[in-house]
Amino acid sequence: MIERTYTSEITEAMDGETVSVAGHVHELRDLGGLVFVIVRDRDGLIQGVFKEDREPELFEQAEELGAEDVVRVTGEVTESGQAPGGVELVPEELEVIDEADAPLPLEISKDVDADLSTRLDHRGVDLRQPEVMAVFTLKSKLMDAMEEWFQNEGYVDVETPLISKGGAEGGAELFPVVYYEQEAFLSQSPQLYKQILMASGFDKIYEVGTAFRAEDFATSRHVSEISMFDVELSYIEDHHDVMDVQEESLRYALRAVADEAERELDELGVDLTVPEEDFPRITFDEALDILEAQFGHFPEDPTDLDTKGERLLGQHFEEQGHPAFFVVGYPGEKFYYMQDVEGDDIASRKFDLIYKGQELSSGGQRQHDVDVMKEVMAENDVPEENFEFYLEGLSYGTPPHGGYGLGIDRLVQKVCDLDNIKEAILFPRDPTRLTP
Repeated sequence: MIERTYTSEITEAMDGETVSVAGHVHELRDLGGLVFVIVRDRDGLIQGVFKEDREPELFEQAEELGAEDVVRVTGEVTESGQAPGGVELVPEELEVIDEADAPLPLEISKDVDADLSTRLDHRGVDLRQPEVMAVFTLKSKLMDAMEEWFQNEGYVDVETPLISKGGAEGGAELFPVVYYEQEAFLSQSPQLYKQILMASGFDKIYEVGTAFRAEDFATSRHVSEISMFDVELSYIEDHHDVMDVQEESLRYALRAVADEAERELDELGVDLTVPEEDFPRITFDEALDILEAQFGHFPEDPTDLDTKGERLLGQHFEEQGHPAFFVVGYPGEKFYYMQDVEGDDIASRKFDLIYKGQELSSGGQRQHDVDVMKEVMAENDVPEENFEFYLEGLSYGTPPHGGYGLGIDRLVQKVCDLDNIKEAILFPRDPTRLTP
């Protein structure tokens, strides 16, 4: 490995020590006889001060540098109240590791906005911007914390197939793939496999995976390839047990970000509030009543909340200090959800988690009685032959269970206060974008 020190490790207490830093030339300021070279690594910025009358040969090297050249600067750490991070380097050595082509397709050091399409066309350069990279270092810390919670609670980390014969949601949203001589599709959801694992006795599982949705959309909240955090647990009393898990794990992860990602939050200008109170849980009918009474809004689909409805409900609850809340009891749900249960005052035990006005996850208690499931499938003209492996997997004794799928990209979008979900994905895919 090239010997170097990350900028975040260099402090005022190291005054007088010699270190080497390596990274890209973020900015150059030539003041005549004095050149400031700002070097950027993954963690931040540090400046080297090259003086012509102090080190003429190094000064000449510095004058020849270009923006985004990859360099290593070795020098003495010196306190400076005007420098980034309160320290700067008095250089002793300058090594140019690789020169960058010019001109750059995007400005990195200057505050010049580019439209999102241009940024994504040149994503490898766009990701160099400190505020853009901060999204993904924060995302890493967020997901580390999320996984840590589930590992501490005894959940098993699993992997389900990305290629299957069918989907949990429906054929219209599936991407077909060439799979030898058979018809196959990219995974739309691990839902069916998660339930089989509950029947198999895994008891509590989670998966960080990828799902694909072949929808033709043009919104700021949809993409074709999505990152998902899926959870399933057995021996539950009802859907509230599942909501408890989601609430506790999300709060844990947000606390970790607030504590451990201060640099990223500062870079993004985000003041993250961790919801400490219980997330409100309202029924679907109560959600419709709030929308009608307070906003005069009626979703077109009487069995679902539309984007505007979620946003208005988010506004309603944020004004009360609740950025996150559950909506429970959606009508007309799919055959694998527990629904129309005697004694329930809700249509189904299916819920959505809405955070800052956007749906982050769907989940609930599943139907574990295969005979009941087959009745619902028949009533809704769902052919059993499309789900033979699933029904067979649940036919030999299945405990009551439930789970959910959380959209990681949507969560990051909301935590980082991003305008478009594509900004929360390194290399996003949508109906018109297959590269880079």
